[in-house]
Amino acid sequence: MLGQSRSTQRYLPQVRDDETPLTKRIIELAGEFGRYGYRRITQLLREEEGWHVNPKRVLRIWRREGLKVPAKQPKRGRLYLTDGSCIRLRPVRPNHVWSYDFVFDRTHDGKPLRLLTLIDEFTRECLAIDVGRRQNSETVLCRLAAVMTERAVVPEHIRSDNGPEFVAKDLRAWLTRMGCRTLFIEPGSPWENGYCESFNGRLRDEWLNGEIFYTLKEAQVLTERWRQHYNTRRPHTALGYRPPAPAASAPPSAPLRATHSPILDGIENRT
Repeated sequence: MLGQSRSTQRYLPQVRDDETPLTKRIIELAGEFGRYGYRRITQLLREEEGWHVNPKRVLRIWRREGLKVPAKQPKRGRLYLTDGSCIRLRPVRPNHVWSYDFVFDRTHDGKPLRLLTLIDEFTRECLAIDVGRRQNSETVLCRLAAVMTERAVVPEHIRSDNGPEFVAKDLRAWLTRMGCRTLFIEPGSPWENGYCESFNGRLRDEWLNGEIFYTLKEAQVLTERWRQHYNTRRPHTALGYRPPAPAASAPPSAPLRATHSPILDGIENRT
C-alpha cells in the first residue's frame, strides 16, 4: 500500500563493535593535529595504530561528528631579489638539490624569531630548522656545515632566494670549495623555490600559527620536536601518504669532500 519494499522497511542498521573506540580515536587525532584532514588521519590510524579502516568510513565518522579543517590564514607576501643565476633544476635523487629559506615569527613578548629551514627536495625530509633571534651568513654557514658533517654528504646543488644571508661572498666561496653549486631564483618568483616554500607553509599552518612561545629556548626545543614528527610520522601526500624519513634512507650520492680551508676550519673549531 505504501509502495515501500519489505527489506527497506524491516532493515535495522548494525553498528560495528569498534565504532565507538574508532570515533573516539578520530576525534583525539583531529584535536591533536588540527590541520590534518580525514585522509591523513586515516593513514595515521592504519600505519601507526593498526586499524583496518578505509577513508570512506573515516570520512563518514568525520562528517557525522562535525569535524573539519579550519580555514587557512592569509599568506604573507615577500619580495625576492636576483643576480640572474637562476637554474630551474628538478631533483632526481637524494642529496641532489637542497633548499633553504627563512620563516619569521615572534615570541610572546613581541621579540622576533627567525627560523632557517633546510630540506632535501627529492625526499622532502626536513634536514634542519635553526631557530634564533638573528640569523646571518655566518650562522647559515655553520648550520650547513653541521648538517653536512652529521650526514657525511655534500649536496650537488643548493637552492635559495637572493637574501643577503645566502648571497654572501664567504658563504658562496665555501660552498664552491665543498663542491656544491648555488641556484638562485628570479625576483618575485617564489614558486621557483616551491619545495621549500611549500614546507614553510606547512610549518606555519600546522605549527607556528597554533603555538605561543615564551622564550627562545622553548621555541628551539618544541620546533625540533615538530621537525622530528614531520620526518617520521606526518603522512606526506607527495610520498603516497608516507613520512619523508623512510624515503631518506637511500645511500648518499656524493661523499663529504675533505677540504682544508680557513672557513671550514673555523667552523669545525666552533662546533
